[in-house]
Amino acid sequence: MNQLAPVTALGALPALVAVAGEQASIRFMEFFAANIRNPHTRRAYMRAVADFLAWSEDAGVRSIAQVQPLHVAAWVELQTREHAAPTAKLRLAAVRHLFDWLVTGQIVPVNPAASVRGPRHIVKTGKTPVLEPEEARALLDSIDVATPAGLRDRALIALMVYSFARIGAALGMKVEDVFTQKRRLWVRLREKGGKQHEMPCHHNLEAYLHAYIEGAGLVDDAKGPLFRTIGRGTGKLTRTPLPQANAYAMIGRRATAADIATKVGNHSFRATGITAYLKNGGTLENAAAMANHASTRTTQLYDRRQDEISLDEVERIRV
Repeated sequence: MNQLAPVTALGALPALVAVAGEQASIRFMEFFAANIRNPHTRRAYMRAVADFLAWSEDAGVRSIAQVQPLHVAAWVELQTREHAAPTAKLRLAAVRHLFDWLVTGQIVPVNPAASVRGPRHIVKTGKTPVLEPEEARALLDSIDVATPAGLRDRALIALMVYSFARIGAALGMKVEDVFTQKRRLWVRLREKGGKQHEMPCHHNLEAYLHAYIEGAGLVDDAKGPLFRTIGRGTGKLTRTPLPQANAYAMIGRRATAADIATKVGNHSFRATGITAYLKNGGTLENAAAMANHASTRTTQLYDRRQDEISLDEVERIRV
């Protein structure tokens, strides 16, 4: 069995899985290695599964094949006390999908999580902090573009605002994903599920991307990453793609330098761009197409125009 205990992101193979036998161990590892392609989903599911299996072992379960709906229900109840409803639902989904995979692999006869209901959670408006158009403009204008880092940061923020790009899609771009078509600069984004999405650039974004690619000397490196880290002590771009955590830290620094009090993050600019577009007469259907959303219901989560109505109404309270 030693040869079947590789170290994964879960650590050593969980005891409840190892004791179930060789086929269960292989099928368990395949769930994360072969079935889940998105790295963020994989990490989230690994954390949830590790927590569930550790809790189950403490509760007296000796094998993953012995898990019952009652075990899953008790664990989910604990999750609802310790985490917000969306997190509890995601964690239940991780366990449910794992057991679906084990059922189809004939490791367990039924899915013990299939009948367990998660907490109710209805979302009509997103929680992502959104900037006013004037704030977004002030942030872009405040960036010193005399350095490669400044050119990069302005181009990255503008890309998310003007193309509604997710941070993951933006950071996954190569230099060749900025190209000319129909006498206009376009960007190519690879969204969730491997979907490729192309969009023409707003004239401001076009200017910022040209300035960055030419100013940072990326023109001849078409296959290289578009957004890169800065070398320590050099102030120059490396060939290492910029990680999301670094982008998040950069955005915080830039917002603070621009005296923006709103706690913005990587996702704020997607919502900012969509809201600004709709405020200026854009349609929800076109916004969904531009954001590469499968449904306008998803786009509506980014529409924060209602926030202004609420604030206006609050100001009517005069005492």
